[in-house]
Amino acid sequence: MQERLQQSIAEVASGSSPVRGEVEYSMADGTTQFATYAITGLKDDRDQVVEIIVEGEGVDFIKRKQAEEQLRQTNKQLAHVNAELARATRLKDEFLANMSHELRTPLTSILGMADMLKQEIYGSLNEKQHQYLEVIFQSGKHLLTLINDILDLAKIESGKMELQILPTSIEALCNSSLNFIKQVAYQKAIKLETRIPTNIGQIDVDELRMRQALINLLSNAVKFTPEKGQVVLEVSREFSTDRLHQHTQQIIRFSVIDTGIGIAPEHLPKLFQSFVQIDSSLNRKYSGTGLGLALVKQIAELHQGTVSVVSTVGQGSRFTITLPSQNCSDFTQMQAIQLERTLPSEQLLQLQDSTVTGLLPAQPLILLAEDNPANIDTFSAYLTSCGFRLIVATNGQEAINLAQQQPDLILMDIQMPGMDGLEAIRQIRADCTLTNVPIIAVTALAMAGDRDKCLAAGATEYLAKPVSLKQLKTMIQQLLTMSKPAQ
Repeated sequence: MQERLQQSIAEVASGSSPVRGEVEYSMADGTTQFATYAITGLKDDRDQVVEIIVEGEGVDFIKRKQAEEQLRQTNKQLAHVNAELARATRLKDEFLANMSHELRTPLTSILGMADMLKQEIYGSLNEKQHQYLEVIFQSGKHLLTLINDILDLAKIESGKMELQILPTSIEALCNSSLNFIKQVAYQKAIKLETRIPTNIGQIDVDELRMRQALINLLSNAVKFTPEKGQVVLEVSREFSTDRLHQHTQQIIRFSVIDTGIGIAPEHLPKLFQSFVQIDSSLNRKYSGTGLGLALVKQIAELHQGTVSVVSTVGQGSRFTITLPSQNCSDFTQMQAIQLERTLPSEQLLQLQDSTVTGLLPAQPLILLAEDNPANIDTFSAYLTSCGFRLIVATNGQEAINLAQQQPDLILMDIQMPGMDGLEAIRQIRADCTLTNVPIIAVTALAMAGDRDKCLAAGATEYLAKPVSLKQLKTMIQQLLTMSKPAQ
């Protein structure tokens, strides 16, 4: 100990920086003690060391070592917990992805075949057959909605949902949302009304997600409103003042007002919780999973907004989504790109059909890569009835081989035995003679990032199963028309 201190004092005396260290020494009773020391040199005006200060303090190193060991154990436990959480998250994502695929694959056949029969491709149907087909079709769409709600909620809660914020026409957003519930409202003789100021303008939102939120609110309003009731979609632009920060901002309110059964005050706190319904009894009158309003709340919050409700039992409810509107602009004319971003409505599909039909070459050749027999039957029957020629591959390698026949367009499933669709797309794109062939990834993979993976591999477009056959036909026609000059 003496030698170490003498050496440290000599270093400080020669002008070096202060020295700190630890020493161990024995007491008269034979016990071992520890101490820390600090040696500092005081200098005069000529920067010469004129005094040495040695300070020491006894330290209970045993307790410190114990504390360090406890900290190491705690960190080890935390690392183990984090690893388990990461594993649980990964397993949950894999489970959801697998369940999505397994559910969407049969739904593709159910909805596709029902859609073809409804269009009377194989002959006319009587009224009862049309009625039963409509039940099958609507039931399949209901199952698809439940699957999408569960997946969307999982994406939001895991932080994997990314918004595509773009300027969006408020009036077009409202009208396209109403299109989805008009038929159900008509069947119940419910009057639909909109209260949207003239030239309401645009707002920067993720149009797809905001439409999803509005459709959920409108669907609930129609569901819980008795026959011959009324549902109103009201939009207002207001100014809100933040007194704390002395800041005024513009806000947009989307309100869905109904004359339905209303909600009791004690039930209001439960409304926006996942998988919670007000009437959870086995004989409840209204079906559903309780995910709709939870999704509305999450979507509003992702846009830095809020959702609120005012309701009176027996008189109706008003649900309001309030969004900040810093980037609003006056709306003058809807651009074509906004029409394309709108979810396909019957009117839009008819418009697209009328503008594209007649511009295509006779009987284009389509390569269908699909391993599910029922889906092969569905797509083959529909596409051939639309006048397309078809060749079919049941795995990725077959798709690569058949692509040498120079098809006009390729429909590529992603999950197939042997070589998957992503690798098949990459190898097809590596062939310079197939560079301009449009490839549509038609897949049951619908988790976060799946679209980007398909496009990164070389797909031109992406459709999640089950797809609307009419939407598929429209996309095929558009891509064939666009690729014609290039080919």
